[in-house]
Amino acid sequence: MWLLILVLIAVCFIFYVKEARLKVVSSPALAYFKRALPQLSQTEREAMEAGDTWWDASLFSGKPNWSQWLQTGKPALSDHERDFIEHELNELMAMLDENQICAQGDLPPEVWQFLKEKGFFAFIIPEKFGGKAFSAQANSAIVAQIATRSLSAAVTVMVPNSLGPAELLLHFGTPEQQQTWLPKLANGSALPCFALTSLEAGSDAGGITDFAVVCKQEFEGEMTLGLKVTWHKRYITLAPVASVLGLAFKVYDPDQLISEATELGITCALIPTDHPGVEVGARHDPMGLAFMNGTTQGQGVFIPMHWVIGEMDGIGKGWRMLVSCLSAGRGISLPALSAGTAQLSAKASTAYCRVRRQFKQSLWRFEGVQVALARIAGLSYSIEATRQNTAMAIDLNKSPAVITAIAKYHLTEMARVAINDAMDLHGGKAIQRGPLNYLALHYQGMPISITVEGANILTRNLMIFGQGATRCHPYVLKEMAAAQEQDADMALQQFDKVLMQHLAHSGKTFLKASFNGLTRGVFSSAPVAGEVARYYKTLTWYSQILAVQSDLAMLVLGGKLKLQEMRSARLGDMLSQLYLASCVLKKFEDDGRQCSDLPLLHYVMQFHLSAFERAFTGFIDNFAPTGLKTIAKRWFMPFGGAVDGPSDRLITALCESLYCNKLTLARVSNLCDTSGHAGLAALEQAFQLFPKCEQCLHKFECWQKAHQAKLLVLNTDEQLAMAVAECVLDEEERELLVEWFQVSRKALSVDESV
Repeated sequence: MWLLILVLIAVCFIFYVKEARLKVVSSPALAYFKRALPQLSQTEREAMEAGDTWWDASLFSGKPNWSQWLQTGKPALSDHERDFIEHELNELMAMLDENQICAQGDLPPEVWQFLKEKGFFAFIIPEKFGGKAFSAQANSAIVAQIATRSLSAAVTVMVPNSLGPAELLLHFGTPEQQQTWLPKLANGSALPCFALTSLEAGSDAGGITDFAVVCKQEFEGEMTLGLKVTWHKRYITLAPVASVLGLAFKVYDPDQLISEATELGITCALIPTDHPGVEVGARHDPMGLAFMNGTTQGQGVFIPMHWVIGEMDGIGKGWRMLVSCLSAGRGISLPALSAGTAQLSAKASTAYCRVRRQFKQSLWRFEGVQVALARIAGLSYSIEATRQNTAMAIDLNKSPAVITAIAKYHLTEMARVAINDAMDLHGGKAIQRGPLNYLALHYQGMPISITVEGANILTRNLMIFGQGATRCHPYVLKEMAAAQEQDADMALQQFDKVLMQHLAHSGKTFLKASFNGLTRGVFSSAPVAGEVARYYKTLTWYSQILAVQSDLAMLVLGGKLKLQEMRSARLGDMLSQLYLASCVLKKFEDDGRQCSDLPLLHYVMQFHLSAFERAFTGFIDNFAPTGLKTIAKRWFMPFGGAVDGPSDRLITALCESLYCNKLTLARVSNLCDTSGHAGLAALEQAFQLFPKCEQCLHKFECWQKAHQAKLLVLNTDEQLAMAVAECVLDEEERELLVEWFQVSRKALSVDESV
């Protein structure tokens, strides 16, 4: 049946005639389509309608326009944004000591005051309200740089600048609400939090049990129309210190005071935390980090209707508000934290693997170490490329829910791999907590990024392809609209037209994918020449494979695909790898096609392409009938995939590039400033000194090996003096090595408990 469906798609295309609609096909197809339509809850439908598409739709179509992709603009910062980073941000970085912050359980008072006074909570607020009006690119870059030093401070800064009262007010608040709150949020006199998650409702926001009843009650001496709200929220960042609470709840109107309906839907409101009845509960302890997180609750708390975001017009529109803002925030905050963690891992691991020596050579010379080191560098490069391009989409006024879900899931997972590898490479140094340890708290805090703003299991299995299949497909959304048309004749007419276009598209894509499988995509077009062109061609071929597999999955499974999470997740993985690889190619072009970046580019592209191939193979193995699995794989990849993953030679070349080319290291660690962290600064000093003394260190070590017996009772200074006496070293070399041993020992030292 599976292969027969492929043939039918091609046949329908061959016999498709633009002017002659095949109603004999479309009428039963419409009936099937209505039966097969996935059943969407109201919250799912609103989430689907709130976002939009961007480059993901082009990848999903099977015909990505690479020239258009490369011309979408380069990530850039304004002069005002760069000035803020060079001054206010650098001043903040010098104030942050994450070990001290976590030991005290809070940011120091002077840091809180600095954040408020300098506008760190006002990035997204327009200048007319006293805000910074920064781009998403600047917002992301600032949070990422803070994250290299202090996750506690980064989370504190990111929350008011992503999903929160300011974002909701800007898009949905009335002018009066904006005038009331935005200046206070901008100058820090009002500190916000937003409460969505409750005990019963986490991923299923539609299951919120927090509720409000429309009523009239005396407020400030007058009978006022409003809501009596009951809630109990948890995991709310900044709740313990917030002065204004953004709150999501369901509204009911049993007396029909404002509507003929009783259930009015999810609604958002702003409530001052000093309002009678508002309770700030116990504080949580998020993995030992010091950012404020806790609970809030209230029982029958009356609020006037003008505290609802959007006032009366905002009743029942809260979920649409949240998902439209959440997709933007998800594309800024979590990628920024991931970039900070990955770049810290790259910066520290590269330096440590040169400074740390075993068996008379630096760690990075060992091939096993090179595997982990190359992976850290490659993932950091990919994360930065995706962070920049996803933020750019938001700056282009897009709200691409699928792309931001891809960025959230994959970048946090890649950062988790990077920090794990960094911990392995540092060995014992990484597990001794204290001021000299620059990795432990980031490792400790990694599960937070994995969990928040949509847990990763949910994001991968339900959101990426679950939304992508409908939002990004060029025809499915139109077919769904036609199937829901009440007028039968109109429905058939609309569906007939879209169905024929869909079949034509599917047939063409199937033939192109089959041809590119035979030719390995060599005849596809590419916007550039040279050795990089093959990646564009391969991605076009793989995009066509995804389009065909998606059509087949939706045709065979229909609405059941929503429940086939493992299968849909693999299709989502295929789309994700295409997007991540696209961002890498664009970054390479935006950075000026530097030859020094080629080892990085080749490593990352082969990493993502091989991940696509594994997802494709896994999908076929778990979707196609047993007898057709091999045929299906051979049909689209008759000679296998385009790559087998990064080769050993490429891994070694990338590691050599990290140490021989400063630009390569800068690409994967430019956001990480080492000056303010005692342990990292000492490591960087040793890293910079090593090239100057490497040659004389080698001479000294060879001499030590030859005279091992007589040197056993001598300390290092005595051995250096003997080496000078025997003319192995001159006095200048001895002084250099004295400095090296002093600096390197400091860099490799760990904290000790008293």
